[in-house]
Amino acid sequence: YPKLVEYYGDDENVTVIEGTFLVGMGDQFSENSLKTLSAGSYGKTPQGMNHFAAAKGETTIQIEGQGPFAIKYVNASDDPRTKK
Repeated sequence: YPKLVEYYGDDENVTVIEGTFLVGMGDQFSENSLKTLSAGSYGKTPQGMNHFAAAKGETTIQIEGQGPFAIKYVNASDDPRTKK
């Protein structure tokens, strides 16, 4: 399952270009809380809101917002940037 992340900066705006994107809000992953966004859909995550996401199959999304943009994993051990 996807890792939980928190974004900083501004609201995060996601547009699904193709495929199916799943997103949920909160500190704990919950498959039951995932919302499905299909191609052409738009979603917004408020600034500082912890959330998680996944894709069904091949999916292309566009993420935009006002910077600066940074990612903080709720569980630091899940951060792939620190894996060796």
